[in-house]
Amino acid sequence: MPLHTISPYSFDVGSSGSVSAIQPRQWQTQLIQLLRRRLDGKATGEKDVLVSAGPGAGKTLGALLAFRSMRQEQLLQHFLVFCHRTSILEQWQRSAARVGLELVSWPCEQKTLSQADGLLLTYQSASRQPQQLATALDPWPASTLIAIADEAHHLGLDPEEPGAAAWSQTFEEQTSQCRLRLGLTGTPFRADNLGFCAARRIRTIQNGELVEQIQPDLCVEPRELIAAGDVRPLEFHFQDGWVEHSQEARPDRDVSPLSQEQRESWRARNLRRAIRLADSSCIGQQVILQAQRRLARVRQQQPNAAGLVIARDIEHASAIATLLEDDGDRVDLVHSQDPEAAARLDGFQAGAADWLVSIDMCAEGFDAPRLRVVAYLTTVVTRSRFLQGITRAVRMTPELAEQEPIPRNPSYVVAPADPLLMGYARSWSVAEPYVLTSQDSDQAPLSGFPGHGRGPSLPLEAVNDGAGAMIRLKTPQLPSFLQR
Repeated sequence: MPLHTISPYSFDVGSSGSVSAIQPRQWQTQLIQLLRRRLDGKATGEKDVLVSAGPGAGKTLGALLAFRSMRQEQLLQHFLVFCHRTSILEQWQRSAARVGLELVSWPCEQKTLSQADGLLLTYQSASRQPQQLATALDPWPASTLIAIADEAHHLGLDPEEPGAAAWSQTFEEQTSQCRLRLGLTGTPFRADNLGFCAARRIRTIQNGELVEQIQPDLCVEPRELIAAGDVRPLEFHFQDGWVEHSQEARPDRDVSPLSQEQRESWRARNLRRAIRLADSSCIGQQVILQAQRRLARVRQQQPNAAGLVIARDIEHASAIATLLEDDGDRVDLVHSQDPEAAARLDGFQAGAADWLVSIDMCAEGFDAPRLRVVAYLTTVVTRSRFLQGITRAVRMTPELAEQEPIPRNPSYVVAPADPLLMGYARSWSVAEPYVLTSQDSDQAPLSGFPGHGRGPSLPLEAVNDGAGAMIRLKTPQLPSFLQR
């Protein structure tokens, strides 16, 4: 059954909203049914529900539609929304207004809260004034509340240090009595291999061994959204090359191929070298050049299309911005230490620049449908950070949806041919189980690549790198007519 099958649930917004009715997608209807079962008095009493869905799936709107349905059936009365960044708060308030819900931000006056349907707060603000928050919520019985954890994977739980993570500890304390807790995430896993709040742990047999894993209650894979035309497919282009190393006071050279290096210490050193900007023949500059060419082609059909470069640090980002500006591009440089970063992001979303160069500001929650090209030039190679970065380029707008056939025109990702990044790209559109392993387990960083190892103990210095062939990955979500 397609994702947009007509549902029996529709919601009138009323005179205050710009939309007379919103028709839930299939998975959003399934969420409503799932929450209804959890609220059934005969159910097991389980209160945590985890939804895994990527950008463009409609997680925010789906959670709001589900609450509205539960309130119409008098199963719930109020809701709390916890976010990891203040920049996401406005998005939640806009979506709430679409379905006729009043969502106010914390801190607020008691009178304002008494007239609202829900309270919106960041994990940080919730941890600053826990007693004041608890007092303000006294008029809302916990038995009528649902707590929504946006990007719930940020709420890491360490069984050996349960009080170490302030965000997760605060969330657990403030929502322990709520009727339901709904976790939303686009990346239901963590690089530190910890569990997280609003997610159930399930024991299962894997390869003959008993393991513990986090399994979403409802999973919407990117490939489903691509097939329905809700998001764009991604096409990956990896710049290969070789990195030459030398040992001090020794004339011999070791050449390490970027895409084929299986020893972890050499792989990491190769990537550090590859993202540098030395000259036009180096891997890093070739990545930028290829990204510029891709964007120029996309603009022939979408004139306001833009690109994103994810850099390693402020100095690196500044060098990339200068390089783009020297080519005549309009560039916005944003990072967390820039007091004007929020204003620059707003300007970019409105079309003020051709390229956005960022370090840590453009992952979860950043919504810019004009983004069509991503250049990944950072040494951060965790699966979550890579997926969060590249999926900034999958969003659609209603206007573009009317002009493009299904499946939509692809967006493009250009990056150095690092083996880890290429592995993530091959499976980005498919959900994988998140298995929790012991902190004592000796898990190799390059699990899945034969012959991994640490390489030589003597320090090597990368002295030269050269761009080689461009590797184009045919990922499973691409329709056949795009795989040519």
